[in-house]
Amino acid sequence: MNRALRWAVLGPVLALVLAGCDSNTAASSAATPASAPAATTGSTAASGDPYDHRHMAFGSPTAVVSNERHTGPFAAGNSLSMEAALKPLDPAPVKEIRLDITHKIIEIAPGVKYSAWTFGDMVPGPVVRAKVGDRIRFVMSNRSDEAMPGPRVTTAPMMHSMDFHSAMVAPNDKYRSIAPGQTISFEFTANYPGVFMYHCGTPMVLEHIASGMYGMMIVEPRGGYPTKVDREYAVVQSEFYTKLDPEKRKVDGAPLYVLDGDRVRSKAPTYTVFNGRYNGMVDQPLPAKPLEKVRLFVLNVGPSNTSSFHVVGTIFDRVWIDGNPDNQFRGMQTVLLGSSSGAIVEFIIPEAGGYAMVDHHFANASQGAVGIIDAGTAPGTDPEHHNIPATGAPTDPVALQGKLHFEQKCLACHTIGGGDRMGPDVLGVTQRRDEAWLARWLKAPEQMIQTDPIAKEMLGKYKVPMPNQGLSDNEVKEYLAYFKWADANVKAEGKRQPQPAAEGATLPPSQTRSAVPMPASPVPAPAQGASGHSGHK
Repeated sequence: MNRALRWAVLGPVLALVLAGCDSNTAASSAATPASAPAATTGSTAASGDPYDHRHMAFGSPTAVVSNERHTGPFAAGNSLSMEAALKPLDPAPVKEIRLDITHKIIEIAPGVKYSAWTFGDMVPGPVVRAKVGDRIRFVMSNRSDEAMPGPRVTTAPMMHSMDFHSAMVAPNDKYRSIAPGQTISFEFTANYPGVFMYHCGTPMVLEHIASGMYGMMIVEPRGGYPTKVDREYAVVQSEFYTKLDPEKRKVDGAPLYVLDGDRVRSKAPTYTVFNGRYNGMVDQPLPAKPLEKVRLFVLNVGPSNTSSFHVVGTIFDRVWIDGNPDNQFRGMQTVLLGSSSGAIVEFIIPEAGGYAMVDHHFANASQGAVGIIDAGTAPGTDPEHHNIPATGAPTDPVALQGKLHFEQKCLACHTIGGGDRMGPDVLGVTQRRDEAWLARWLKAPEQMIQTDPIAKEMLGKYKVPMPNQGLSDNEVKEYLAYFKWADANVKAEGKRQPQPAAEGATLPPSQTRSAVPMPASPVPAPAQGASGHSGHK
């Protein structure tokens, strides 16, 4: 076929093909502008980069501020979780969220009433859950001037705002401060997966976060997580900086605590807690079962210190730093989180037991950053007691010393109201035995086992002989003072430690200690001889 004939045959065909290509291209361009988000995960994958900005949504209507005074629920929206156990992802592509601001009194530890500022009337605020591509429609009313239940001893009403770390917006527009009685609303699209912080951004931000204005937002990948789990929980670590109210006000008979400005600026918290409460997840453990896979969404809001998050008794199979599966580590023991850093950790519960969650910076754990995952602990047993005291610290200084001795030397085998361990529960011991018997037992238990019928009976029951701790007469008196204090004040509730005590019998939990100082060593006498060494005579 000559060239002229070939073009005569193929020309019209090529023209139709090219016309069709041009038509498809034009239609595609009209349907998907360069700035529009991808409609499906497939179009994102086709670009070769799931973070291609051409498939993200930027720009949103200007925030609206009004004088509307909302009087309904402080927190609303199907995508909110109010507890550590998380609700499943709401499938709606648009998430309607309300988080109103209140000033109220919260209890951050037993008997410690604190003047807090809140989102959604709780500390931390509710967990928000969405996925990449979801549209977030947020509304917030500043209700800090409303009278909350209880005495009016909270901080005066003031300006507040909202800062979502999960959003990509102009902060001067969306994160502007609003006055008491005002309402702000704005929108944004979640473009990146992660575990993000939200908080008040009104100056001074440090004080607003330290007063309770923070929470977690989870953004899942478009296609969900690559692994399946049996349980999902949120763990938010934060710091409180407290001092007694200078005006000596009280709430329900308990002293009021307020923000300590000096402590907060020097990064010296009085409490470091999970989910807003000292030892809160010890009192109410997170349930699980053996061989289940658990996913924890962990956020350290600070505002100033780091967290070394660890779960005793297991290993993190997967860790996604900042909650993004693209940032994956395997087989980790501890996750280091700076202020406002988050992570997702997944792990297997290997067998029945109690698994302590702790900040392995144990100064923080001693201030309350402890929780328990309860996977069916055996009746009458406790989880390993990582910085969990037997009781609060007695106000009586002699009993306090006895408590410190007890927790150093005895807590592994005995409890105060927590049931028997290797030895008997000590609560009530001063009512069962007289003081002279107890003093002899503490001083020389190995001799008592040889001659005393009660000591022999205990050895037959518990099988393990009581070791001689080499106690001085003064230490014995301190032990006895602690036991008497416990029998007079501890109100045993269940088997978990620490057990509560009568109002006013204990120091604040932030003053609980677990060690006694070494006694001062005598200064040696000056050596004989000019050289300073003793000589032979």
